[in-house]
Parts: sequence; C-alpha cells; structure tokens
Amino acid sequence: MTLTGPRPDWLTFDCYGTLIQWDEGLMAAISTILSGQAGTVDPGAFISTFDGYEHALEAERPHRSFREVSALALEKTMVAFDRAFDPADAEILTGSIGRMPPFPEVVETLRRLKDAGFKLAIISNTDDAIIAGNVAQLGGVIDRVITAEQAGAYKPSAQIFHHAWKSLGIAREELVHICASPHLDLVAAQDLGFRTIWIDRGTGRKPPEDYRPDARVPTLDHVPGLFQAAGWMQQDSGGRHGA
Repeated sequence: MTLTGPRPDWLTFDCYGTLIQWDEGLMAAISTILSGQAGTVDPGAFISTFDGYEHALEAERPHRSFREVSALALEKTMVAFDRAFDPADAEILTGSIGRMPPFPEVVETLRRLKDAGFKLAIISNTDDAIIAGNVAQLGGVIDRVITAEQAGAYKPSAQIFHHAWKSLGIAREELVHICASPHLDLVAAQDLGFRTIWIDRGTGRKPPEDYRPDARVPTLDHVPGLFQAAGWMQQDSGGRHGA
C-alpha cells in the first residue's frame, strides 16, 4: 500500500497495543489476580469477557473514568466466572497499566519520526494519571496526550477524535492516525475520513470486512519506510534527516 495526499503535520497514535504492550501486560495482571482464586480459569477466555464488558461500559452515559470502567468490568467478569471479587484486584489491574512497557522498536521509531519533523500525539481510551507512566517510557518525544478523560468519551466515538483535532488545532487532512485496534480506531476512521496506518501485530483482531486502512504493517518500525516512499521523510527543523 502507498500513502497519498499531503504530508501530515501530526502523527496521532493509539497507545495500548500500538505503542505499549497491552495484551502481554493485561495477561500478566489477570494471571496475578486469578492466582489467588480457587480452581482454574482460562486467562484468555477471562480477558475476552473482560474486554466485552469494558467496551460496553465505555459506551454508556454518563461518562465514567477508565479506573471506574476497568474496576466494574473486572467485577462483572469475576462474577461471570463464579469468582469472588475484591476491590484490591482492581488496584492490581489499574496499577499495572502504567508500568506496561513499550514494544521493543517503539522508542527508536518515535525518535526517528520526531527527528523527521513530525509532531506526535497519543489519543487513548484511558485516564491522565494512568497513562502518565507509559508516556514517561517513550523517550520524551510525545508532544500531546489526549485521553478519554479529557474528551469525556471513548473510542470509537467520534467525540474523542473531534476533541483531539480541536485540541491540536488541525483538520483531519493534517494528520495520519497510527493504531493497532481495528474496532476502536479503524471503524472511526471509516466514518470520519482520516488517513490511518494499521499496526497489525498478529493478535487476530480484524477490521470490518468493508474497511481497509491506507497502509498495514506488522510493527511500528515499518512506518518510516512508508513515509519515505510517500516523500514525507524530509529534513527536520534541526537540520537532521529521518533516513
């Protein structure tokens, strides 16, 4: 796939699963929680059920913080699996999120994109306090962090993307959104008409059959090559080249 159109001023990123190792971190947290329970529970099935409750709660009104959403989703999942819920379990989960590390190629690639003159922002379904620990691991190159807490809405709602564009002071044509979550980000892209790159890390998550991203790559370090092919990796303001 070849990217077309004007060179974007901003690159916006989904955080968890795109930059940060969400599935791996969530599996570790859930395994810790379940280790204190009697009997055996398949962590994969547990996480799938948890995801369903989480997304349903995020769509409800009034808006809840992600800390509240994750705690309630965890409680509902524990009940569904006939397990006792302890509020301390929710603290294990939310406390683990900010410590989840970036994927191995992420920090270097973000620096390369920054050196090429792009402004970098994160748009994430989380709270400001939770994501702060993750952003601190990204090498100091992120210009803006826009959360569901700030927007009062979660992806795939258009509200969070409109809030992001207003906050950044840009039109949708001035950005490319880079994400690994097809049903949260790519569905919104189809409706709102911005360009996207799908980081398909092989999780099995797929976009709707009638939607195709502008480009699809397996890891973030393929993105600079796409931009070179599009003629976008030009000299940055500091005189360096994103080669």
